[in-house]
Amino acid sequence: MSPTVAHPPTQQLPAGPSSSALWQMLQWIGRPLEFMEACTQTYGDVFTVQLGKLGQIVFCSNPQGIEEILIADPLQMDAGRNNSVLLPLLGNTSLLMLDGNAHQRQRQLLMPPFHGERMRAYGSSIIQVTEDIATPWQIGQPFDVRGAMQAISLNVILKTVFGISNSQRYQALQNLLPRFLDLTGSPAGASLLFLRGLQKDWGAWSPWGRFLRVRSQLDHLIYQQIAEHRNQSELGTDILSLMLATQDEAGNPMTDLELRDELVTLLLAGHETTASALAWALFWIHFLPEVREKLIAELATVDLNDAKGIQRLPYLNAVCSETLRIYPIAPITSPRTTRRSLSLMGYNLPVGSTVAPCIYLTHRRPELYPNPQAFQPERFLDRQFSPYEYLPFGGSNRRCLGMTFALFEMKLVLMTLLTRYQFQLEQPQPLKPVRRGVTLAPPSHFKMILTQRC
Repeated sequence: MSPTVAHPPTQQLPAGPSSSALWQMLQWIGRPLEFMEACTQTYGDVFTVQLGKLGQIVFCSNPQGIEEILIADPLQMDAGRNNSVLLPLLGNTSLLMLDGNAHQRQRQLLMPPFHGERMRAYGSSIIQVTEDIATPWQIGQPFDVRGAMQAISLNVILKTVFGISNSQRYQALQNLLPRFLDLTGSPAGASLLFLRGLQKDWGAWSPWGRFLRVRSQLDHLIYQQIAEHRNQSELGTDILSLMLATQDEAGNPMTDLELRDELVTLLLAGHETTASALAWALFWIHFLPEVREKLIAELATVDLNDAKGIQRLPYLNAVCSETLRIYPIAPITSPRTTRRSLSLMGYNLPVGSTVAPCIYLTHRRPELYPNPQAFQPERFLDRQFSPYEYLPFGGSNRRCLGMTFALFEMKLVLMTLLTRYQFQLEQPQPLKPVRRGVTLAPPSHFKMILTQRC
């Protein structure tokens, strides 16, 4: 990696590729890791890319620069408008789409349901869902790991977030939600989000037409669920019930539209991301036998019904942390557009500049993470990393609200699978991430084989 060089103050953006904005966008869609690595090798820690209609974005992978971005006044940095590619999925009132006071209000409304203590109440549901999905697996038969983890994370969301008791609606959502996400999941499907010229409804046979019709079916089911919850005499303990009970400072609850958009946001943020993280963790645990042996030995020291104890296991936590370091689910955190000039690594960026802390490149800095290509959980036992050195869930007022829940779910699912089943990789060879919508995920051909039930 090129060393950071001090620059005199300038109103010019940092250097970056000179190729066309369309070509850079195609690289970002199809080969994001190679694109970022080539840029940092050529231009250093701070560089400017041009991503088609998304405009110019300054990527930064230096912790000092990331700190300068994240400690800036959040009211002087707009992030919601930079998530416009997600608008067709999430809607206008999603937390990810909002800025300023509207963002602060919505974040405050959503914080109580995600309080750490409340998360532990969902432990038994997470374990039960994991067992239900794993029970049909046959010894000696390969299974699709990412698909299995998606099934676990989806069912966890339906039970703990949506709080669905209507079996017919549960089944309908269980069938529809994967279709909804798959329509924009592959690199070709992701192009529908990044290239707005493709967003044309030419009928049910067209990609965008199929997306709109599936979204309409999904919305119908979600609004049914919201209405059913509103009509209940007593609210439950699921996250939707807690969202219905919250009010802002003026005493106003969330509207049905806000609830719909936040439920889809939680689905998108909690389904694909957690599933990918779990799949990666299972890969590394079984690709490196010494990691599995250490983890199994640690799990044997705790009561498997002790959710709080499981959360505190140091090596399990290190495995989860290293999983999210080596291949973070999101390659960058929320891009922010400045409302006033910003000092960044010696540059004086003008008003209207868009900056993005680059999670992937930061997590690959050898001075922070020696031998960064290697999976080494011990690095998280040896030192504590700052929020500008390690940021798999983003940072500042844009850090993922579901972070605690996601880590809790990861640990319980891994504990359940590793203590009750034994697996081996179908093909013990390295894997590289592929684009999955706006995230990075293990490839679909990644399979494991159940070898024994404990």
